[in-house]
Amino acid sequence: MKKVIKARDGAAMIPDGSNVWLAAGGGGINEPYYFLKELETEFLENGHPRDLNLWHSAGIGDKEGGGVDRFAHEGMVKKVVGSHWTWSVRMQELARQEKIDAYVLPQGTMIQMAREIAGGRPGVVTKTGLGTFVDPRVEAGAMNSRSVEKLTEVVELCGEEYLLYKSIPVGVALIRATTADEDGNLTFEREGMIPECLAAAQAAKNSKGLVIAQVKRVVKRGTLKPLDIRVPGILVDAVVVDPAQRQSMMTEYDPAMSGECRMVLEEKLKPMELTERKVIARRAAIEVEKGNIVNLGFGMPAGVASVIHEEGADGYMKLSVEQGITGGIPAGGSDFGLVYNPEVILEAPSQFDWYDGGGLDLAVLSFAEFDREGNVNVSRFGQRVNGVGGFINISQSARKVIFVGTLKAGGFRAGFDSSGLTILSEGRVKKAVNHVSQISFSGSYARKRGQKVIYVTERAVFELTEGGIMLTEIAPGIDLKKDILDQMEFTPIISGQLKEMANTLFREEKMKLFPVFGD
Repeated sequence: MKKVIKARDGAAMIPDGSNVWLAAGGGGINEPYYFLKELETEFLENGHPRDLNLWHSAGIGDKEGGGVDRFAHEGMVKKVVGSHWTWSVRMQELARQEKIDAYVLPQGTMIQMAREIAGGRPGVVTKTGLGTFVDPRVEAGAMNSRSVEKLTEVVELCGEEYLLYKSIPVGVALIRATTADEDGNLTFEREGMIPECLAAAQAAKNSKGLVIAQVKRVVKRGTLKPLDIRVPGILVDAVVVDPAQRQSMMTEYDPAMSGECRMVLEEKLKPMELTERKVIARRAAIEVEKGNIVNLGFGMPAGVASVIHEEGADGYMKLSVEQGITGGIPAGGSDFGLVYNPEVILEAPSQFDWYDGGGLDLAVLSFAEFDREGNVNVSRFGQRVNGVGGFINISQSARKVIFVGTLKAGGFRAGFDSSGLTILSEGRVKKAVNHVSQISFSGSYARKRGQKVIYVTERAVFELTEGGIMLTEIAPGIDLKKDILDQMEFTPIISGQLKEMANTLFREEKMKLFPVFGD
């Protein structure tokens, strides 16, 4: 059987009403971009496939119509379940207009769900999501009023509560690799990460479904090394070739991201400019202990890696990202999820198994807002569906979590010198609120677990205690009432040992973190 086909022929193979599982990453990473473009064209010209249920475990797209937005046409999809929606602007709008059922589930749990479907099991049983908006007793992951299906349920095992994320039959799995042979065996040598491609393919085949893979090239059968094959050809129904396939939207190909070679990275890791982002990253970096296994989230948390490198403390901790990579320096921007000079690239489901079981010593994650109970919101702002990605898995399972962000948003500007911090322009929006808009992280659940939780801003540091949020540090040069308490919707507990944040956080010169890490 000839497996290499034209993209439009593959698009025409997808039955109406299918559950489609798209395994990829944001920013064009591992995205079968060319096939999705042809699939969109097939629908626009012929009206099929239609009424699809789309499942995507990561945020997939480019904010310019790619990725998940290839499905964002009325009639093409009726339900979308994804962990992260930021990359798919048009699909967000369909959800906002109540034209589709829209749900958000945790990235790691969705990835693991593919494996459970493949094994014929009823779903993922996990504590991940308890107390958050994906808990059926809260919002059940629904992102608009028409989304009333319960994708999760509470179950009790051995006297403890868990969530069951229910399995579905996968009608079509859409995946991407680097190379296919004539039998459809797939290798990933020029990719920077490996999503749940194997699990998704197995789930589709055991659901009597279809597997379509996009690759950059096809080679003769028998020429691929067996140990390099990550998805066997017996699972692949069709192969679509895109010779122009890029590593990501931003990067055509960087061998330092695929592990092909290790490169000198000084040009890519220049010291951060001294702004509030660097101050916050520095303060978070102080929490890292020698030998810690650390996850850094998207955006501001990535600055921690830059600070550690600038301070010459590389090697005192081990960075990891949820996409399956350990070691190296995480890339930023739309290449988030890729890593320069990775030491290990695992398949994503295995990384989340390790995370969920407590493998992380420390996680540094952003907050959009936090409240008096210690809850954090990163997932929803008004009617805008943002999603969580791996945030819930990571924040609930790490032994210690540091949430980072400015205390105010909307026009905030600060100045820094040897005396500390000066507010040049106060922000318009308070981020320390009475009640968060949506619970992406549950302070109550964290207290039950005995989890260490710290909230780091440019002017103050807070800690979650049994009594609520406690203010533990303030920046030098800051007035406690005017610059902190008056800028919050609630009054925190004031620590009896309230102290100033380290003066070195606000200076141009290095902090000399070595005494923190040890020689």
